Amino acid sequence: MGLSKITKSDKYRMFVGKYGIGVVLIIMMVLISIKEPAFLKPTNLINVATQISINGLLTYGMCLAIVAMGIDLSVGAQLALTSCVCGYLMSNLNVNVWIACLAGVLVATLFGFVNGFLIAKFDMFPFVVTLSMQLIIRGLSQVISGGKAITITNTTFKNIYSAKFIGIPVPIVIFVVVTIIMYIMLHWTKFGRYIFAVGGNMNAAIASGISKFWTLVGIYTISGILAGIASIIFTAKTGSAQSNIGIGYETDAVAASVLGGTSFAGGIATIPGDVLGIFIIGFIYNGMNMVGVSSYYQSIVKGAVIIIAVMLDMVLNKKNH
Repeated sequence: MGLSKITKSDKYRMFVGKYGIGVVLIIMMVLISIKEPAFLKPTNLINVATQISINGLLTYGMCLAIVAMGIDLSVGAQLALTSCVCGYLMSNLNVNVWIACLAGVLVATLFGFVNGFLIAKFDMFPFVVTLSMQLIIRGLSQVISGGKAITITNTTFKNIYSAKFIGIPVPIVIFVVVTIIMYIMLHWTKFGRYIFAVGGNMNAAIASGISKFWTLVGIYTISGILAGIASIIFTAKTGSAQSNIGIGYETDAVAASVLGGTSFAGGIATIPGDVLGIFIIGFIYNGMNMVGVSSYYQSIVKGAVIIIAVMLDMVLNKKNH
C-alpha cells in the first residue's frame, strides 16, 4: 500500500514537472488575452519573441550555472561591458562593425572564463565571485564609456536587431539557432552529461574521472559568450552603448531558468523548459504593459514568480533535497 502511494506521488510530480509550466503559459496567455485581445495578435507575439531573445540567451548561461549548483550574477554587467567595447571601437576608433562585435563578445568570454577559473581553481562560492566580478565589469564599462552614452550610427550594426531573414526578425533567428545548439550541447554531448553529473553529485563525478575544473570553466565561459551575443542584440536595438544597461537582467535570467524547471538542487534542467520559462517572463512583462500595470508592480510580480518557482522546485524534487 505504501509503495502504491509513493508511486502515485512520483507520477504526480513527474506530470506537473513535465507539463505544469506549459499549462501555466497557456492559462496566462488566455487570461491576458481576455483583458487585452490585442495580446494574441501575430504582430505582438512576434514583438515579444524578438524582445525575449536577449533574456533568452542570458537564461541559457544562467541555466548551466544553476545546473552545476552555481549562479552567474555578472551577466548583466557583461552585457554593459560588451556594449561599451563595441560602441567605443565603432564610434571612437572607426573599427569594422564585425571586428568590433567580435572584440566585445571576446571580452565577455574572457570574464566568463575568469569567473569559472576562480570558482573551479579556488573553490570559491559562485555567488561571491560573480557578484564581485559584476562590480569590476561595471566599473570597466564606466571607464571605457566615460560614464556617457556612446551613440552608434552604423546602419549595418543596427540591422542586427531591425533586419529580417526570410521574413523573420534577426534576433529571433539568432535565438532559435542558439537554442538548437544549447539543446544539442546539454542533452546530446559528453560535456552536457558532465554538467549534469557535476551538479547532481560532485564527488561521484570526480570519482568517475570527470574534470570538475574544465566543466565549471566551460560553463561560465559559455555564459560569457551568450551574454556577449545578447549585448550585441540589445545595443543594436537601442543604437547606444551605455555602462548602466543590463542592471537586474540576471534576475530575469534566474526567473526564466527556475520557471523552466532548472533546479537549485543541481543536476536538473531542460532547454525546452527554459524556452517556456523565457516566454512566460516575456509575456508577463508584455501583458502587464499592455493592460497598464505599473513597473513597480511588475517588479513585485517578478519577485513573487521566482519565489513560487523555487517553492515548486522544492516540492517536485523534494527527494533530491
